[in-house]
Amino acid sequence: MKITKEEVLHVASLARLKFSDEDAQKLEADMAGIIDFADTLGELDTEGIVPTAHAIPMQNAFRPDEVKPSFDRREILKNAPDFDEEGFIVPKVVE
Repeated sequence: MKITKEEVLHVASLARLKFSDEDAQKLEADMAGIIDFADTLGELDTEGIVPTAHAIPMQNAFRPDEVKPSFDRREILKNAPDFDEEGFIVPKVVE
């Protein structure tokens, strides 16, 4: 499948990324290869294959919550450089 430079730049803008023209050209080829590979998966014969959500069998995925003993909060917080009664105090990183 052919991917255009405009499509690459559109996807980049959705992800808030900026690319040089050289990088955008390389991404055209990379994205086309990914789409082509995904298309080949559609050609696989899946007749008789049971659909699954996990690669391995899952047990007790939705077990009931149970309250269990935990660590003492004061003991944990004493290792932090800054804390209050509720938890760790960290520098603001997002405005």
